[in-house]
Amino acid sequence: MAPPLLTLQDVALTLGGKPLIDAADLSVERGDRICLVGRNGSGKSTLLKIAAGEIEPDRGTRFLQPDASVRYLPQEPNLSGFPDVYSFVAAGLGPSDADYRAHYLLDALGLTGTENPGTLSGGEARRAALARALAPEPDILLLDEPTNHLDLPAIEWLESELGQLRSALVLISHDRRFLQNLSRKTVWLDRGATRRLERGFAEFEAWRDSLLEQEERDAQKLDRKIVAEEHWVRYGVTARRKRNVRRMAELGALREARQSAKRAIGDVKISVAEGLVSGKLVVEAEKIGKAFDARPIVKNLSLRILRGDRLALVGPNGAGKTTLINMLTGVEPPDSGSVRLGSNLQMASLDQRRAALDPDATLADTLTGGGSDWVEINGERKHVIGYMKDFLFPPEQARTPTKNLSGGERARLLLARALAQPSNFLVLDEPTNDLDLETLDLLQETLSDYPGTLLLVSHDRDFLDRIAGTVLASEGDGLWIEYAGGYSDMLRQRGASAAEPRTPPASAKKAQKIEQPRNTASKRRLSFSEKHALETLPAHMEQLRAKLAKLHEILDDHGLYARDPKRFAEATALLAKVESELVASEDRWLELEILRETLEP
Repeated sequence: MAPPLLTLQDVALTLGGKPLIDAADLSVERGDRICLVGRNGSGKSTLLKIAAGEIEPDRGTRFLQPDASVRYLPQEPNLSGFPDVYSFVAAGLGPSDADYRAHYLLDALGLTGTENPGTLSGGEARRAALARALAPEPDILLLDEPTNHLDLPAIEWLESELGQLRSALVLISHDRRFLQNLSRKTVWLDRGATRRLERGFAEFEAWRDSLLEQEERDAQKLDRKIVAEEHWVRYGVTARRKRNVRRMAELGALREARQSAKRAIGDVKISVAEGLVSGKLVVEAEKIGKAFDARPIVKNLSLRILRGDRLALVGPNGAGKTTLINMLTGVEPPDSGSVRLGSNLQMASLDQRRAALDPDATLADTLTGGGSDWVEINGERKHVIGYMKDFLFPPEQARTPTKNLSGGERARLLLARALAQPSNFLVLDEPTNDLDLETLDLLQETLSDYPGTLLLVSHDRDFLDRIAGTVLASEGDGLWIEYAGGYSDMLRQRGASAAEPRTPPASAKKAQKIEQPRNTASKRRLSFSEKHALETLPAHMEQLRAKLAKLHEILDDHGLYARDPKRFAEATALLAKVESELVASEDRWLELEILRETLEP
């Protein structure tokens, strides 16, 4: 049997006075496909840097076969000092490597090589770094979050490219589907130590859970043994002095073992603050269009989002997903057509760029808004420290500025803040970025139970399959098509991968208005009262909205209750009545409009 290409043995490293890695091992053989998994902050990226020779450990050994070549993809590649992207990629080639691979990879990743490194977006810099790592076809590829900032077509291309390489792979990724398709072995970094599973990621979670359950049983046995020994010390029959000394020493050893045992890190506790019940119609877009510099982003799109829908937007970077979300939520007006939002909407959103965070604000002030130590979740006040613990933030981080948080910590903080807002309409733009697998699990469970409406953008295929009920996919040139089901359902209906847009099959539900053939067999027509209601309800709903606006204006007077409690009570009761009438009117109008479209050509 050939010796491993790369070996790490009993590696340890301390950062900031705290032991990050305590007893880690890693062995990479020729042709291995290894995924390195662990919680955010467990030291995965640090261990990969040690494997790449970027960091020297405090203890332990690293051995690389003298003739083995290694390439490392960091999370944040540095392209400074190079005149163009091609120069950056070519600098990673060895003396015997041909440069045709560099040209091929740059072209496949949508780059020309002439780009200025200083003007690249995050996604473009990631593509350039991938080209540099893959071009030499090294013996070992160490890839830290290779799918970050990549769109779905690029992820599928990368997955295919890595599957064909002869290089040994060590992967860190939060993309479940990516790990399942590529890994054959799993290394779990947990509480500073590594454990190895000789199977791929698909088998990891069941194996991990069984290990944690056994640990919990062992901890309970240890606790029971300590209780029994303490009982003997207090109430046992006095025996020989030597025996007493020995039993006391054993008790001390048991207590020390319990104290020094590293228990598994707790789970994130995610809950969504629920708002009022929205109207049945949440968003209605009618023939909307948008273009930038004569390039169509959306053309003639008509779409209805109803209460409880889970709509996911899918498409390559630059297709206009964020722009479309902004139009559907009323943030940005369309160039043509109209967008109407339903009644009683309480919207909470998560920005993929993390721009909503004030870098100088503390973690506690970000969650509370400042000036308070409390967060209100579903009508109940919770101390900010307790809420922080739900998202795995220790109390000592309460006064930490957000600019000092890691990417995973910022992601958890934004989730904590967004989900604390009462809402019935959640808008999530790339919510899975930088989240570890355990947090992703809980987020998926939480969103599955969320009673409101969900509009999301994600490049995580597994997440889309678990959450989305409908997928709105970009087909290019401003055309968007709506498909029932999740991401895999969309691929089956399209008959193509995300990287190959094609004309959808006739079974796909088109978001654009399509002229339907007249059903001559049906003699059902709208009745006179239905037609009358369909014509008059829009004006009636506008009157109700005007009433609501006036009532809100009255109730916005904070001194009204103290000054005129009777008027305050009357306005509050009338507000509830008008809101209920508006919701009923919208529901009735929506039913009639759907009926009209079904019956009439």
